[in-house]
Amino acid sequence: MTAAALTDDGFAALVAQFAERNGPYYTRVFARIAETRGLAIVFNLWAAILGPVWLGCRALWGAFWMAFVMEMLAVVLVGIGLFGDLGGNAILRADRLAQQAAERMTAAEAALAAGDTLGESMKRSAEAIAAAAAKARDQAGAERAKAPVLVLSGVLLIAALHGACGAFASALLARRFRKWRGNRDLAHGLPVLRVALSVLLPAVCFPLAIYRFATPAPPAWLQEFPAATDLRNQISRSIDAGVAGLADSLSAMFAGITSAINALLNLMEIGLVVTPWPIVMIAILAIAWQVAGRRVAIFSAAALAYLAILGFWEKSMATVALLGTAAALCVLIGIPVGVWCGRSPRAYAMIRPVLDFMQTMPAFVYLIPVIAFFGIGKPPGIIATLVFGMPPVIRLTALGIASVPEPVREAATAFGASRRFLLFKVDIPLAMPSIMTGVNQTLLMCLSMVVIASLIGAKGLGEDVLSALQYAAVGQGILAGLAILMCAVVLDRIVQGRNPS
Repeated sequence: MTAAALTDDGFAALVAQFAERNGPYYTRVFARIAETRGLAIVFNLWAAILGPVWLGCRALWGAFWMAFVMEMLAVVLVGIGLFGDLGGNAILRADRLAQQAAERMTAAEAALAAGDTLGESMKRSAEAIAAAAAKARDQAGAERAKAPVLVLSGVLLIAALHGACGAFASALLARRFRKWRGNRDLAHGLPVLRVALSVLLPAVCFPLAIYRFATPAPPAWLQEFPAATDLRNQISRSIDAGVAGLADSLSAMFAGITSAINALLNLMEIGLVVTPWPIVMIAILAIAWQVAGRRVAIFSAAALAYLAILGFWEKSMATVALLGTAAALCVLIGIPVGVWCGRSPRAYAMIRPVLDFMQTMPAFVYLIPVIAFFGIGKPPGIIATLVFGMPPVIRLTALGIASVPEPVREAATAFGASRRFLLFKVDIPLAMPSIMTGVNQTLLMCLSMVVIASLIGAKGLGEDVLSALQYAAVGQGILAGLAILMCAVVLDRIVQGRNPS
């Protein structure tokens, strides 16, 4: 595109609408940038003078925040160099040591005059303290000598930053102008609110930063937020009372949940722990061979041999039982919820904040209410694992259901398919890869909770890792960790099945 085409009346009008000020100037600049291949450098004087303020006024927020942080660093360096009490702590220490040395020397002279044998020792001690005081004064002088270097560094950084803003600001604005031509909802022009915000941020933050770092003793309100500790304690006590009341009023329901989980867990433990180990091992290898192929079966045999030979078999099977119970509950609850979310965007919008909370809240925090409601032992460990491991299967099931092509569903409906047929014969089969990925991720996330769940009595391999951590038993911890890894890899390969070739 030629400069003449770019500077016609229509283009100039668009630039004037976008820039609001200095339209003819930006028309020429944008035309020059469009004609330049590669990186176009057109120096913008106002951008060089104002720096991050200019970038903020033009809504170039990515560049603004980078320049803002760098300029704040430079301003703080200049402030410390000009106003900071460099070496102040060393001077205070030197004065304190000098006073101690004088007192010790006076006492030493008195002892020598009295013929005390400790006088010489006291004198040497006083001389040593005096030498330390002199060293502290030298250190203070060296720190004060850094002031010009700090000022010069800050000034050079500010100059380089503003020079970079002047060199590249027009190119950034031209790129935003091209985006604005395709989407007129993008911020443009120079509205008063944006200009005021871009000016106020440096005007407020820079002096506060200088005051904080350059003042020897800044006020407490600037160092720490004035927190309402009494309010926090009051809210904490209210939560304690509420949880205690809820635990008492719903104790029967929590006992029923615990009993149901124990029943399922007992079945899993009977199948994996109580059943003779040869039967369990043969069953696992057969399932691995049938589901995932010969290579996975061979690897599973090696992993099971590691667990058995090193004495981890029983705890590994207890861990897998715990994991299997938690994963089964995650799948039983998560897949229907995920299907509902995939079918109903409104339902997903309501559930998504809960899933975000479940995934972002630290796992140790789950243990607090779980212990309050369910006590300690294996069922509380399963419930904590359930909270941590359920979001992946819900999210990926919802994604798979929502990704089913609408024309396929419409074709099935046109041939008389019922809602039940659509769900089980169309949606779920097409979404099965995503659903199985969710199941796989849930399994691995449940297994990652093994060590944390052992804190509340969940037993298994996590107990060995926790014990090794408590007693710094490196070898025991590594072997138990490798056992958990073997369980995870075997389960992962079996759930993934055969890779399509």
